[in-house]
Amino acid sequence: MDQETKRAWIALPVIVLIGTGLALSGSQGSAKAGGFPLYALGILMAFVFQWLVFIPSYLKGTEHYYDLTGSITYISVITAALLLSPELDARVWMMGIMVIIWAVRLGTFLFRRVRKAGADERFDAIKVSFPRFLMAWTLQGLWVSFSLAAALAAITSTLRVPFGPFAVVGLVVWLFGFGMEAAADFQKSRFRADPVNKGKFIQSGLWSWSRHPNYFGEIVLWIGVAIAAVPVLRGWQWTAMISPVFITLLLTRISGVPLLEQRADEKWGGQEDYEAYKARTSVLIPQPPRR
Repeated sequence: MDQETKRAWIALPVIVLIGTGLALSGSQGSAKAGGFPLYALGILMAFVFQWLVFIPSYLKGTEHYYDLTGSITYISVITAALLLSPELDARVWMMGIMVIIWAVRLGTFLFRRVRKAGADERFDAIKVSFPRFLMAWTLQGLWVSFSLAAALAAITSTLRVPFGPFAVVGLVVWLFGFGMEAAADFQKSRFRADPVNKGKFIQSGLWSWSRHPNYFGEIVLWIGVAIAAVPVLRGWQWTAMISPVFITLLLTRISGVPLLEQRADEKWGGQEDYEAYKARTSVLIPQPPRR
């Protein structure tokens, strides 16, 4: 058994334990269904969905449905929370719709991209290994759980607070982040679709102000969701505010920016135009190009 396989077997129960801790802490003040906190049931759903789709995906050796499954999980968990929560108000509906709109757009975009590309190179080395591939799906369950923490806590909370400043500010911030992410993805897709740009890197539009504007938008929109949730959080429910912190750390320190920066350096590093682009363009937060 190689080291990567050993690490995967060790990581799997650790990931599940972290998810369990999140489920227990955020369940304080949660409405119940069948005697179980809706918040914990939502976290459980996030993991179970991944494991169910992992089975046929592993047997067929495909990662085509990985991102799509993630998006469907977001939609399913939030929809279930909305249907099972005993009382719905404007804040709850707003937060549910925000998550669903985001998940539909991003899931459709990512699914079309991987279908067009034929494969996702992130999975080339792991989809042939049962524990490593299972770990990737289990990690997605944890990703969904942490991302949804604030929205799920607010939707399932037994406390209802009138729609106020936090909800309005949260919506505005979410709209800004969602628009940024969607525009950046559209610009990059259009750039790649032009045969003239084959083998080139994008440095126009939002990408002239940030090397990763889509990730910036992703972080901002989840901050908006968290802001909207603030008035209804109590006690241990405040652990749900880890949602935007988790997204930020994940995208800036683990799987997002570092990974893409490494790939870009391997592909274009040393080229004068690429090195000049890096020197004048912010890594994440959009800023006017440096002179």
